[in-house]
Amino acid sequence: MAAHMARGVVLIHSAPRALCPHLEWAVGRALGRAVNFDWIDQPVLPGSRRAEFYWEAPAGTGAALASAMHGWEHLRFEVSEDPTPRSDGGRWLHTPDLGIHFAQTDSAGNIVIGEDRIRYAMEIAAGDMQELQRELAVALGVAWDDELEAFRHAGDEAPVVWLHKVG
Repeated sequence: MAAHMARGVVLIHSAPRALCPHLEWAVGRALGRAVNFDWIDQPVLPGSRRAEFYWEAPAGTGAALASAMHGWEHLRFEVSEDPTPRSDGGRWLHTPDLGIHFAQTDSAGNIVIGEDRIRYAMEIAAGDMQELQRELAVALGVAWDDELEAFRHAGDEAPVVWLHKVG
């Protein structure tokens, strides 16, 4: 039985030059084929590079891509996987200071917070609205979005490369 396919995007917001070939190898290994990125300078962090591309691969590949890139110092990235009729979508964000954050997404790209996470936030907050806001901000990945925002805008003119499995 063939695996159902999913699509997503990998955004490498900043990577040291020396790390770039290692990221291509890691992403290629997760995708099951060699990849070459079109690296461009990241103006927000001189000396670093950025790349972005869309991918199509079996559902669950987003997690494999995030795992393949996780753990390197000085690396900022995000991976998204669109939902399919048979699988949830996901979004993985990584910064050197915060580590990795995962959130489930719906068909419109909105973050979905499960009822257990909401119950936990309410329990921890115990009626304190500021604490509830803090807990929900953590669940939404607000700190990751805040840190990555400047890096995202720096790439508004960057080319996008589609990667498809051939054969």
